[in-house]
Amino acid sequence: MASSATTDSPRSVLTIGSLPEQGVRRVGVVNIIGLRTLCAKEIRRFMKVWTQTVAAPAITTSLFMAIFVWAMSGSGRAPQGVSMGDFLAPGLMMMAVIQNAFQNPLSSIVIGKVQGVIADVLMPPLSAMELIIGYVAGGLARGLALAVMLAGIFYLWPGITVSVSHWWAVLFHVFAAGIMLSLLGILTGVWAEKFDHSSAITNFVVVPLSLLSGTFYTIDRLPDSLQLIATYNPFFYLIDGFRYGFIGRADSDLLTGVIMLVGVNVFLAVLAHQLIKRGYKLRA
Repeated sequence: MASSATTDSPRSVLTIGSLPEQGVRRVGVVNIIGLRTLCAKEIRRFMKVWTQTVAAPAITTSLFMAIFVWAMSGSGRAPQGVSMGDFLAPGLMMMAVIQNAFQNPLSSIVIGKVQGVIADVLMPPLSAMELIIGYVAGGLARGLALAVMLAGIFYLWPGITVSVSHWWAVLFHVFAAGIMLSLLGILTGVWAEKFDHSSAITNFVVVPLSLLSGTFYTIDRLPDSLQLIATYNPFFYLIDGFRYGFIGRADSDLLTGVIMLVGVNVFLAVLAHQLIKRGYKLRA
């Protein structure tokens, strides 16, 4: 009688062979729910403190504009026939996109690692590429939010004309910038073990490259040696191409810039995918 009860018990039906195999993805080709949740998390994270992540950078960028337009309007850094304000506006907008798209995934990953909650992102059934897309979406959204806010501010600014001459150049370069810097932020966040490491990349790589990329001047005013160095700076092509979309003038060959930006983005995406897939500095 006891043997029969044991055989008929529902527990005996759950054998080892009937359990799902560990490590097998069971959510389809793309985890739509998980990816959408991660994207929403990254966007809500910076919108929760929008005064710090959106409003503050917009005010800082506006102060740059005020200083250069009002205090240095006669410096002659703009090309002939273009006002200083019209020349600066696109460059400052792109600089804000670059710096803030970089900071969003970087801070998210580093805070998760320092606080020990990065496992909450790694444990769900999200592939390495889905994690990258989620973080990039957050960085891109933050960069676009800054660009739109600054466009509105400069549109209302006396003496500045904000009009788009080539929409393809504006859209391509702002998306290329958001994706590139988000990927760079992911790589930095994966590599960094503490906030000092992330600050080092920000202060010694991102900020110098953005300031030395023709934001405040045309590179034809630089010595030949520095002009050559500028042509190897991808940030220069981001700012120059984005500015071309507004004022219709560029210091570089646009096709060369597009090829370089696409190539850099593909390289960063592949590198980020490999590191996250291996769990580099993410798993104990």
